[in-house]
Amino acid sequence: MYTTNAIEVRNLYKQFGAIQAVQGVQFSVQRGEIFSLLGPNGAGKSTTISILAGLLQPSAGEAAILGQPAGQARALLGVVPQDIALYPDLSARENLVFWGKMYGLRGRRLQQRVDAVLDMIDLKDRQHGRVGTFSGGMKRRVNIGAALLHDPQVIIMDEPTVGIDPQSRRHILECVKELNRQGITVLYTTHYMEEAQELSHHVAIMDHGQIIACGTHAELVHLVGEQTRLELEVCGEVESAVPCWAQIPGVSRVVAGEEKATLLVSDSSTILPRLFECAAQCGVRITTLNIYEPNLEAVFLHLTGRALRD
Repeated sequence: MYTTNAIEVRNLYKQFGAIQAVQGVQFSVQRGEIFSLLGPNGAGKSTTISILAGLLQPSAGEAAILGQPAGQARALLGVVPQDIALYPDLSARENLVFWGKMYGLRGRRLQQRVDAVLDMIDLKDRQHGRVGTFSGGMKRRVNIGAALLHDPQVIIMDEPTVGIDPQSRRHILECVKELNRQGITVLYTTHYMEEAQELSHHVAIMDHGQIIACGTHAELVHLVGEQTRLELEVCGEVESAVPCWAQIPGVSRVVAGEEKATLLVSDSSTILPRLFECAAQCGVRITTLNIYEPNLEAVFLHLTGRALRD
């Protein structure tokens, strides 16, 4: 598939028995950008990038990296898997040397790349420490380093900040930005809306194996207009208040959960008093209220009728 884009995915399908994991996915990633696949667990993000990495064959459709069919561009591609792909009994440096050799690096070039990567992931002072003793965040940084050894033009990162502390997450996000400043194209999957907002030039929102929206942050937020998201915690039967809230002018969507509700509204200042009135009439007491300006969480709620983390 010839393309001038870094990544091209066209009408991609992947089926596992009766399960359709990916259904007609289509997107393009421009050279030199950070592109995020944002969606909940099970949305099809990992399956999509496994096809791009050549680890899975699609049931139908095409995928290409820098104009080469997926699976034939390994020399140009670095992949950071969601699971840690390291040997716990080896040191950080020994792990990087091992993976460097797997990429065909030898001698002085191998040592130079290992040194450069250790600097990049800020672990040179811990390079001789056994990986099994590292924190989750440090292991993930070495995991990222292993994908950079052969100096790839494109890097795919699958949920690289899952299960780590805030400080390590911040370090990884800054590392992603630095890689991009160096000209590397990054395809980044996450279910954290804040990460996609901070990092991405373009975001594709995935759900149930399909891309339901794609664009810049501004373009996606425009889908919900100037609507504000309200998150309520309540005492009482929240379902009893939902019909009343839904009838208030300016309320476009109400999603209720256990002792909580999320609403999209046009003008929170005028709608809030009515929300409390309706709640009182229905025997429900609002105990906590959070107000959020339009963001990707609101977009997902608008498109799917549920919160991103549900």
